[in-house]
Amino acid sequence: MKNTTVFLILSLITFLIRFPFFFRDYIDRDESTFILLGQSWANGFLPYTQLWDLKPPLTFAFFAAIISVFGKSFVAIRFAGVFLVAITAFYTYKIALTIISKNGSIIVGVFCIVLLSLFGSLQGVMSEHICIALFVPAIYLLQTKKSLGYIFFAGLLMGATVMVKLNMAFPILFIGMFLTYESIFKKANISPLHVLLFATGVITVIVGTIVPYYITDQTYIWWESVVLAPLEYTGARRYSIFKLAPIFVITGLFLVYAYKSKKLDFKNRTIQLLLVALIGVLFSFAKGGRINGHYLIQLHPMLLILVAIVSYNLVIQYKPKLPVYAAFIALLIPAESYLEYANVLQNKYNKGTFFNGEGFAAPQYILEHNLDTENIMFFEYHIGYWNLDTLPPTTASTHPSNICRNELFTFYGNPRKNSVEEIKYIMHELRPQTVVIRKGRRIFDKKEIEENEYIDAYLDKHYKVIATLDNAEILQRL
Repeated sequence: MKNTTVFLILSLITFLIRFPFFFRDYIDRDESTFILLGQSWANGFLPYTQLWDLKPPLTFAFFAAIISVFGKSFVAIRFAGVFLVAITAFYTYKIALTIISKNGSIIVGVFCIVLLSLFGSLQGVMSEHICIALFVPAIYLLQTKKSLGYIFFAGLLMGATVMVKLNMAFPILFIGMFLTYESIFKKANISPLHVLLFATGVITVIVGTIVPYYITDQTYIWWESVVLAPLEYTGARRYSIFKLAPIFVITGLFLVYAYKSKKLDFKNRTIQLLLVALIGVLFSFAKGGRINGHYLIQLHPMLLILVAIVSYNLVIQYKPKLPVYAAFIALLIPAESYLEYANVLQNKYNKGTFFNGEGFAAPQYILEHNLDTENIMFFEYHIGYWNLDTLPPTTASTHPSNICRNELFTFYGNPRKNSVEEIKYIMHELRPQTVVIRKGRRIFDKKEIEENEYIDAYLDKHYKVIATLDNAEILQRL
């Protein structure tokens, strides 16, 4: 099959798996925040000037571009996610194809789609989807292309990657060191000029994101928000070593087995490049001290290719016969998608719309019952601000969890010193008339004991529940 045919097949599979999630509004808090900042940028406000979140600017540029072209469309955003996953899967296939058979490589591409599309927050469009759709094609160019233009373009892609997901600076740095080593000791592979052009491409994109801030005399806002704030956050928010350990142990055991069994050729340049990228991502996890489920998107393509190579060599060696029912079992993998198709159809039958979720239902109820849409606080389902065409009450509440991230307040000029002061300001001074929370759940993380006790007591005293819509409770001020 030609490359175009393979890409179309992978795109179709991606579309079919992700399509039912086009109509579910609320999948992850981060995605909702990206949409809010994307809308703000589309309205003419640079990131971190009107709303604020802890991500580099090109994350918000992606959403701003979609909103600018297609308007306020969930479908357009989720459809763009299809292309991100399809591009990642296609170049994962292309890299695998340099080592294993075409059929095996296509299977790798399909598994990449599954790992990037199912299981919770991966059904939405995350910053990891954007960065890995830039990172994997860059690895492919470094692996297969030697012309100066392609190497420079790979650098541009890597620069865009780090301006979407800052922790990717580590694998990019490791790759740069690997290329430098090659240019010194293996001159046939790459020259110092290649390395220089690669680094120039990376730096060009980073500097390019500063330019809008420089032109408007706001360069320090970029520095504080893109560099200083993530460093402060990393130091303040770390998981225990026991939470971090499993992915390192599993990956380490796999690599030891691959080495001992000689199922991976560690002298192969492609495998070396993948290992350097893989180790770089793992190092970034260790340095950042956190691993959420969607972070693993950054790991999946490289690890998947290496696992596929080992599996392919085992198949060649032992020639196992797969039972006939294995194909049927494989069809059950995207079970989440099947269930969501049923959910979408049921929602259409019961409520007359394909779109479902509290982020639609709560704003719709607020509009239908003429509740205040300006002075409103979404402690959950904060995509509702976008649906109501309004803004969060404070900069800190752009992402609800930022209210409790005291260490970040200084980076966007928040005059309150801590989270309790921020909550008091919102509830006592701004006095939102309407509040939306998630039924039966804490308002804040369980570690935020004082904040939870305060807000629970305040809501009990000053608000009453006027509606419950699925998991959302709408409260009205007494």
